Amino acid sequence: MRIAPWLSCCLLLLGLAATPPAAGAPAERPAILVLGDSLSAGYGLKVEQGWVSLLQRRLAAQGYGYRLVNASVSGETTGGGLARLPRALERHRPAIVVIALGGNDGLRGLPVAELRGNLESMIRQSRAAGARVVLAGMRIPTNYGPQYTEKFFAVYAELARAERVALVPFFLEGVALRDDLFQDDGIHPNVEAQPILLANLWPVLEPLLER
Repeated sequence: MRIAPWLSCCLLLLGLAATPPAAGAPAERPAILVLGDSLSAGYGLKVEQGWVSLLQRRLAAQGYGYRLVNASVSGETTGGGLARLPRALERHRPAIVVIALGGNDGLRGLPVAELRGNLESMIRQSRAAGARVVLAGMRIPTNYGPQYTEKFFAVYAELARAERVALVPFFLEGVALRDDLFQDDGIHPNVEAQPILLANLWPVLEPLLER
């Protein structure tokens, strides 16, 4: 029995579609997941101006085959980040997770114990998913008194030691006290500040990268 030409073509296409990938085919590039707030979401900036985009360009320029997944949301707290993390881990299966949260917790005066618990849970979930973790430390103004401010800041170093994860001591180092590096709102870093943020992160992140 002869098979009509159009049917032969369809069978050939179905066969191609069902063919598994060839052995040795390149897998999807490993991901770096950035879970942050407006500092990482690039509030008030074009997407390509934020430090996350600068990091993506540096990785490419230096031959690292990672893709950046920016899961940062302006106004995010550690509680919000914790709620969103499981889905992000499942979807992107990152090799590295950068946790850059806590500033909004401090500005709202949320309990330090809550900050610590949320960050600890995010670290442990990320590691359980097979990812290495970078924790970006934050300082806050003394609006709620120096005792709260110091306890807040100490959480990051304490957690990094306890959980044995990489720590950026203060993500806004070199930026926080310079008015010229902030937008008109006095809260969000401007374009000129973005390379400094990346410079604060890079020495901590780079040792975790694999070519």
